[in-house]
Amino acid sequence: MSSPAERYAAARRRTAHPTLSDFTAELGFSLDPFQVEACEALEEGSGVLVCAPTGAGKTVVGEFAVHKALQEGRKAFYTTPIKALSNQKYSDLCDRYGAAKVGLLTGDNAINGDAPVVVMTTEVLRNMLYADAPALTDLGYVVMDEVHYLADRFRGAVWEEVIIHLPEHVRLVSLSATVSNAEEFADWLVTVRGDTKVVVSEVRPIPLWQHMLVGGRVFDLFALRPAAHAGEWEQTPRGLSTRERGRAVVDPELVRYVHEQERRHDSWHGGGGSGIRGGGNRPRYRPPSRPEVIERLDRAGLLPAITFVFSRNGCDAAVGQCLASGMRLTDEVERSAIAEVIDRRTGSLPEEDLHVLGFWEWREGLLAGFAAHHAGLVPAFKETVEECFVRGLVKAVFATETLALGINMPARTVVLEKLVKWNGEAHADVTPGEYTQLTGRAGRRGIDIEGHAVVVWAPGVDPAVVAGLASTRTYPLRSSFRPSYNMAVNLVGAFGRDRARELLASSFAQFQADRSVVGLARSAARHEEDAARLAKEMNDGLSAAVLDVAGYARLRMEVSEREKELSRDTQARRRADAAESLAALRAGDVIRVPSGRRQGLAVVLDPGVTEIAEPRPLVLTEDKWAGRLASVDFPSPVTALARVRVPKNFNHRSPHARRDLAATLRTARVENDLGARRTRGRSAAADDPVLADLRHALRAHPVHGLPDREERVRAADRWLREVREAERLRRQMADRTGSLTRQFDRTCDVLQELGYLLPAAVLPVEVPEDGVPPEESPVVTDAGRRLSRIWSETDLLTAECIRAGVFRGLNAAELAACVSALVFEARREGPGTPSVPAGKVSAALAEMRRVQLQLADVEREHEVPVTRELDLGFVWAAYRWADGQTLDRVLAGAEQAGTELSGGDFVRWARQLVDLLDQLAKVADEPLAGTARAAVGRVRRGVVAVAVSG
Repeated sequence: MSSPAERYAAARRRTAHPTLSDFTAELGFSLDPFQVEACEALEEGSGVLVCAPTGAGKTVVGEFAVHKALQEGRKAFYTTPIKALSNQKYSDLCDRYGAAKVGLLTGDNAINGDAPVVVMTTEVLRNMLYADAPALTDLGYVVMDEVHYLADRFRGAVWEEVIIHLPEHVRLVSLSATVSNAEEFADWLVTVRGDTKVVVSEVRPIPLWQHMLVGGRVFDLFALRPAAHAGEWEQTPRGLSTRERGRAVVDPELVRYVHEQERRHDSWHGGGGSGIRGGGNRPRYRPPSRPEVIERLDRAGLLPAITFVFSRNGCDAAVGQCLASGMRLTDEVERSAIAEVIDRRTGSLPEEDLHVLGFWEWREGLLAGFAAHHAGLVPAFKETVEECFVRGLVKAVFATETLALGINMPARTVVLEKLVKWNGEAHADVTPGEYTQLTGRAGRRGIDIEGHAVVVWAPGVDPAVVAGLASTRTYPLRSSFRPSYNMAVNLVGAFGRDRARELLASSFAQFQADRSVVGLARSAARHEEDAARLAKEMNDGLSAAVLDVAGYARLRMEVSEREKELSRDTQARRRADAAESLAALRAGDVIRVPSGRRQGLAVVLDPGVTEIAEPRPLVLTEDKWAGRLASVDFPSPVTALARVRVPKNFNHRSPHARRDLAATLRTARVENDLGARRTRGRSAAADDPVLADLRHALRAHPVHGLPDREERVRAADRWLREVREAERLRRQMADRTGSLTRQFDRTCDVLQELGYLLPAAVLPVEVPEDGVPPEESPVVTDAGRRLSRIWSETDLLTAECIRAGVFRGLNAAELAACVSALVFEARREGPGTPSVPAGKVSAALAEMRRVQLQLADVEREHEVPVTRELDLGFVWAAYRWADGQTLDRVLAGAEQAGTELSGGDFVRWARQLVDLLDQLAKVADEPLAGTARAAVGRVRRGVVAVAVSG
């Protein structure tokens, strides 16, 4: 029972905030202090930024905004970054307010779009703002869930566009994960949206225990029990390293046990190492098996659990290992409920596709209580796993880090198998921000008293480092905003070029850039002071005649840079010659690979000559390796040394066929090729007059004859480094001041040169009666208006291909194949250029490549980022699927063409292909528009249609 003081405070709140009182009365639970603070600010007419941990209940503030809009007779838009979240939120709001009052707009789905409450992806709202859509009438509130997505490299600009362009009267509710620069973000929101209240909470609603699993024992990571507020136990100074911070709070008993295990491992195997990844020459450590880990968690009452495995194959393998162990985590009632969910969620999948999707193995794992969750699964599979896990039917999910973002799927325990993951370029340590994001799913509100995060120990994993990761709260929000071509034509069309510049100058990206200039100025000043000190040192005691040590140092630098430039030119010429020689090869030619792992003789199986890229011949080497080579493998032109017969329909994937042909290769009579391998011609540096003049000037310089020349030049080199660093920082300061408006101007210059914007000067201008001429601004042409409705990373390249007539005369399947090269991006680079269908598709792709190269020349001339290259990895898959072939044949054919696709990969890229084809259907003239509509229908079938409608 509440005290008199608490009842009095509640009565005052009801009087001051009646709308909030009505809202909380319907909830059935009390709001946390940060939720109350945010909702009260919203009722008082302020916008709000709410930063709180995963699972803290940020969305309640967004739901209050919806409630307030309905009470006021106004509209509310609830935006999310991904379609899965939109679908989930739509379902939640329908349950609360009824389907008649709630709509959904995601691009795939359009349900009740005129409703007073509409859930949508952020891109949909951005497009509505540019089009000044009628649906914006009476809009009162916009909720931007997961607003920290504005840091996303590919899609982040959309959030900033929406925030900048929303009408001034619309109240913005921004919901974000905890970031360390929330105040900076809020300061920017105030500048563009007016009064904005920032509400930050680091309180986890469910306290989080941090553990390490060492062998078969689970240890507490910290010496003290975690409090609900992280700050109560995070007492270590922020200036320390991650390891130093962790060492201050880690449990001594865990440290002693780990040291004991390390010594035991060393005595068995030898070696050493420290840090997250370890090191030394020790043999591979075998961690506890996944079934053992799950069984240990089960005994401790720590299931359900999400185990993060930074590999799709690893996730699938984990489920197989648990099944093979005989472990079962479900009873008969749970298995019956799981079967019902499976039937309901996957019943629409075509029966002929179930085998290729691995349906039966996946189903067996689910019924036993295990599941994988990663981007390689089709949406129906992922949605089934999510529902079963949230309902407590599935007890162990093995997931990639993508699960840490997006849908609501908390667990009692989160397990991290490793603290190293592949970031697309290299294996890198997990950052504190990533660690917090991953472990944030531990602890189910209303179910668990506390959550648990478990790191699986291996030799070299330092508990102090893990403790440092878990106790660090430094992950700032950084803008990724930059003006795209589509954005530029929309801005110019809606506001004119001058007003567009002002809008870009008000972006969060420019806000952060301007703030960073202060720090750069301090650094530049320090380097200039060091340069002045070094200048005195290098010239000390010299007469006026030989005072120019700095000039001598610069001459030496120019000589070095000229030599490097000539060396690069020579290498480039050799690569070009090598590429030309590769283009002349034929199947059966015997060549010599001069160096590298494949050094020795090789026979050409396929010349790999295309109109789209440089030759990459498929070869078989003496040691039976088959793969593609490129000009980079040949420092000088390659010549055929002999010929051998390659059997018709030779299958280079067959070990037997490779062995037989390699034996033939080893017995081939090869001409003496020593001359071909010998370096040809003199060095370019020997004949370069510029280099000769520089070397002469260097020898003639007064400093050259000084006895202490090298000592002085070493000081001059240090001086030069300081000067150049100061100059670099000054340039960086100049670049950051107004950087986005300069990028925008360059982008507009590209569009103007290509005819998407028309200079205002070429149009007749009517001077009004007041004698003041109107603003001179480019005019959007018909081509520009087409571009303004193409929303793609390759927007301008797509528009250029349409304008050039590249797609003219293609049928639906051929068009789908060609357009796929504009959307697809391979996860990793393959061994060679993927093959493509011959005939019209190959010719159209070659023409697209020509258009791309011309566009790249214009982009480089205007110093704008070059549009990414075409990716041919999905061409065969798109062609076969649009041609009506089965999923089994499509995936098998993609692998033969050089691209490995899972069912989930295929569906995801097919959906993106449908999206761009649908845009073509809306912007192109007939008959291309009709062909695009037909292609949409052909691609949107089977598993793709189920995914789109699901």
